[in-house]
Amino acid sequence: QVQLVESGGGLVQPGGSLRLSCAASGNIFTIYNMGWYRQSPGKTRELVATITSGGSTTYVNSVKGRFTIFRDNAKNTVYLQMNSLKPEDTAVYYCNGNVRAATQQTRWYWGQGTQVTVSS
Repeated sequence: QVQLVESGGGLVQPGGSLRLSCAASGNIFTIYNMGWYRQSPGKTRELVATITSGGSTTYVNSVKGRFTIFRDNAKNTVYLQMNSLKPEDTAVYYCNGNVRAATQQTRWYWGQGTQVTVSS
């Protein structure tokens, strides 16, 4: 059984920063791509950033230059450093990961989500 657990969300003022973490645990052999998504009320889930096991990254245009995705493979953890936050960044943030279990089965797993609210 593999689980992804996010943490680090909260309330922050515009212009502030937050760092989200997503730790994978369980019977893991290796983790390939990982990513962060977000979803606001009434909107579809949006891909925010991705990172490969080798560290290559992609970002949605709206967060380029403000957000940074990085990972610690030894800890099976992916992070999202969010700077210069704007009210439009308010959403529930989800992480996902393409995990190969010790059973050799590979599938995508999702975390439960963490709320980020940017407001004065």
